[in-house]
Amino acid sequence: MSVQSNRFRLNKSQGKLMGVCAGLADYTGIDLMLIRVLTVLLTLCGFGSTVILYLLIGLIAPSNRF
Repeated sequence: MSVQSNRFRLNKSQGKLMGVCAGLADYTGIDLMLIRVLTVLLTLCGFGSTVILYLLIGLIAPSNRF
């Protein structure tokens, strides 16, 4: 029996760039495509601040081992 921890991890197996959106979808249980659409909308409306946040999360967060 394995214990699943409820920690955020990058999901590079389903991710397109760094796996941040896929990891967030795994962590929250929200559909991956919805997370990606929200990320694009926030990037367009937030004048690029979402890109900086995305890159920081992608560099700092641990990745899963698939």
